[in-house]
Amino acid sequence: MTRVRPYYADQSLSAAFYDVVTAADAQLTGDIALYAGLGPAGGSVLELGAGAGRVAIALAERGFRVTGVDLSAAMLVRARARQAAASAEIAERLEFRQGDMTSLDLKRTFDLAICTYFTLAHVPAGAAWRNTFAVMARHLDAGGITAVHLPLVEAMRLPGPPPEALAFDRPLPGGGRLQLHVRERRFREAIGRLDQVIEYVERDAAGGVVRRSPERLTYYVADPTPFAAAAGLEAAQTPVRLGDVGEIWVFRKA
Repeated sequence: MTRVRPYYADQSLSAAFYDVVTAADAQLTGDIALYAGLGPAGGSVLELGAGAGRVAIALAERGFRVTGVDLSAAMLVRARARQAAASAEIAERLEFRQGDMTSLDLKRTFDLAICTYFTLAHVPAGAAWRNTFAVMARHLDAGGITAVHLPLVEAMRLPGPPPEALAFDRPLPGGGRLQLHVRERRFREAIGRLDQVIEYVERDAAGGVVRRSPERLTYYVADPTPFAAAAGLEAAQTPVRLGDVGEIWVFRKA
C-alpha cells in the first residue's frame, strides 16, 4: 500500500472529492436547515471546520453572513473557488479564513457559532475540546447559540466492511468513478477513539486506476456537556439526531 496521508491534507483525495462524498451522504440530510433555524434571519455565523464551503455557502444563500474557518489549506482552496463561482450577492456574505479552532480569536462576535460535520471529533476530547468550546463562547454574543455535530458512540463501535468490499462507489463528472475501501477500522473504548484507514480510488471511464490514496481518519467521542459548561454555555435543547451515526448538540451563551 502507498503512504497513508492524513485526511484533508494537501494532495489528499478526501479533499479533492469532498463534495462528491458529502453530496451522497444521507447521514447529513437536514443539517443545513437545522443550523439555519438556530440563527436570526440575516444574522452572522461563525463556522468552524468550514471545509469546502458546503454549509457556509448554503447559509449565505439563505441570507446569513458567514465566516468559515478551517485548518486545511487544501479544503479552503475549494471553498474559495465555490465562493468565486457564486453570485456577487452570495459571495459578499462569505469570508473564508485559515485558522485553528482551538485558539482562534477574530476579535468579534456572532449570532451563531457552528462546528459542523464531526469537526470537533477530529481532535482529542480533552484540552482541545475545552479550548474549542471556549473559542465558540468567546465569539458569541450574549444569548447566542452554538451547535456541534458529533458522532454517536454506538456507531463508532460498529465493525467496518471487509477491506476488499466497496464502502462507496459513485460516478464522477465527465466519466470515471470514485471508490472507497475501509482498509482498517479500530475503536478503542477506553479513550473513545476510532481509527480508520480509508483508501480512495479514482478510476477513469475504462475502469483503470487514475489515483489511489489511503488516508487516516480519526474520530474522538465524548459527552460535550461538561466542556460546554466550562465555557459558560448551557444546553438549549435536546440533541438532534441526524441519520444513524451522529447528532447535533445545541448550547446557548448565558
